[in-house]
Amino acid sequence: MRLVPVAEESLGVRSMCFYVETKDVRILLDPGVSLAPWRYGKPPHPLEFKALRECRGRISRYARRAEVVTVSHYHLDHYTPPFKSWFEWCDEESFREVYEGKVVLMKDFRRRINLNQMKRGYIFHKRVSEVASGVMIVDGTTLRRGETVLRFSEPIPHGAEGSALGWVLSLLVSEGDEKLVYAPDVQGPASREGLEFILSEGVSVVIMGGPPTYLMGFRVREDIVRRGLSNLLEVLRRVKLVIIGHHLLRDPLWRLKVGSVERGGKLVTAAGYLGFSDNLLEAYRDRLYEELPPKEGYEKWFKLPKDRRTGPPPLED
Repeated sequence: MRLVPVAEESLGVRSMCFYVETKDVRILLDPGVSLAPWRYGKPPHPLEFKALRECRGRISRYARRAEVVTVSHYHLDHYTPPFKSWFEWCDEESFREVYEGKVVLMKDFRRRINLNQMKRGYIFHKRVSEVASGVMIVDGTTLRRGETVLRFSEPIPHGAEGSALGWVLSLLVSEGDEKLVYAPDVQGPASREGLEFILSEGVSVVIMGGPPTYLMGFRVREDIVRRGLSNLLEVLRRVKLVIIGHHLLRDPLWRLKVGSVERGGKLVTAAGYLGFSDNLLEAYRDRLYEELPPKEGYEKWFKLPKDRRTGPPPLED
């Protein structure tokens, strides 16, 4: 089984896009990429937009290889929408590059979903049905391609039970004795449902969204974040390799906060899995502005009305 991180926080953007290839099927997981419009009172630094552009290019390249594309939920860092947005570096062309001619396996947009994602999911389903070779709602289903089995979870809380952020799908990919779980945005996992699915079949590799320590005590209760850290330790005790990322890596001090957890097993980032150093641009946005201030006039672009942002922000290439 081949596994390639395509776009992720440790590669400079908000994303959890991975490519998985078995002898039977080539899959692109959650091909979305985005930037936080504001952090530390600042818009994205030019380096973030450059990383965004590069990751969008990688998503397009791996989409050309893939036969199957998944969508775990309808946050913009997890799927490519069919509209133009510089914060996702997307438009109609990039939408078609990702989904045209593919089999799209997507979360149900009518059940166990919040209102905002329901609207996005409805629009996405309508548009992707026009270009994909096939579209399936896959909540709680199991599919087989040759010797490869894809088992999707029932909707799991996006964080703790009762989260206002809704629900997501996790996925187990198995090929013979090799078993991998992809668990986006489970935040730890913070929920019992998320933990049970990850540990349900003796997997050896888990790709997982970590707890949002940067929001602890502010937008997420401290006990929920600590539960996520505790459940992360349980996963590490029972899994050979955990590729951790997403919300956790938005905290510049994340390694200190999971220090005791990290000793419980092998914990790497997507960048580390590739043999690279972490490129946590959002986490260090305030420092980037101090050490590499953008050229004069850069921030004026963000004050323009959306309909006047006809081109990307001015980047120094």
